[in-house]
Amino acid sequence: MPYRTLAGALMLAVLASACGGPAETSSSPSGAPTVQLDSCGQQLSFEQPPERVVTLDQSSTEILLALGLQDRMAGTSNLKTEIAPEYQAAYAKVPVVAPKIPTAEQLRAATPDFVIGSFTDYYTKDRVGTRAELSELGLPSYVSAVDCPQDNKTGMTPFDLLFADYESFGRVFGVEDRASKLVKDQRAVVEQASATKPKVTDTPTVVWIYSVFNGLPYVAGATSLPAEMSRLVGAKNAFDDIDEDWPEASWEQIAQRDPDFIVLGDLPKRGAKGDSAADKLQLMKEHPTVSQLSAVRENKVLQMPGIELDPSVRTVHSLGLLVDGMRDLGYVR
Repeated sequence: MPYRTLAGALMLAVLASACGGPAETSSSPSGAPTVQLDSCGQQLSFEQPPERVVTLDQSSTEILLALGLQDRMAGTSNLKTEIAPEYQAAYAKVPVVAPKIPTAEQLRAATPDFVIGSFTDYYTKDRVGTRAELSELGLPSYVSAVDCPQDNKTGMTPFDLLFADYESFGRVFGVEDRASKLVKDQRAVVEQASATKPKVTDTPTVVWIYSVFNGLPYVAGATSLPAEMSRLVGAKNAFDDIDEDWPEASWEQIAQRDPDFIVLGDLPKRGAKGDSAADKLQLMKEHPTVSQLSAVRENKVLQMPGIELDPSVRTVHSLGLLVDGMRDLGYVR
């Protein structure tokens, strides 16, 4: 079965049926179970499951929807692409707090009891407020484990950290069985990709381009999920020497690394120039140096939903697209 089919089927099966370390459970003075966890250096404690959650990005939104938690959500925000078809009915039940990253005022107006975002840079004074400020208001906030590699002392992979998010949410919301099933199904996709690495004569190199801002591309660095996806299927991320998730690069640096193929993230809903895959492809074809790369001239370019290159419940789908795309490009014997 092609990987894109396998990943898609597993996502549908999950719907039909979690930097945080593993959550811990103790008892509150009232005798009710208290769930405690560390999220990117901040200690969180829940005496009861949150009932008014606001998510700061689409990735966090879809993880909660995959866990069947739409009735616990007071708001969503920051849509980057179309909601996956299997989540659209549930998504329609959730109020939209803001089309982009919400302001502090928009967040507070939703009266949340928990805030979840994939990245630490959402929590700034000019966005929703710092995590310390929110904590002073009695509002706990969560950051994906994938964005806190400095807290990872155990050598966990980015997929392990993503699955830790699911497990943390399962404990916090009391849906451990749903979270365990989601982890099991998605780990099966990851393990199958790893077990059936494409057999290539030479390890192909790949550049992943997430977005283009002020004319400069942002590429996958060593700590990103795409770098791990590359490793899993026997390719090499061309910017693995940069210890960041999505560092800013230059078109000349991409040309110097001369990748065998290129992956473009498609973020059409964000609306800025350079967000859509079509914009990126046009920029590459117009660039005097990049346009001469064999990957561009020979159209060895894959396009994937940008949302799936972030820590997302949909990331395993793009892992499948990567394997199938490499097969189509001839990197599998």
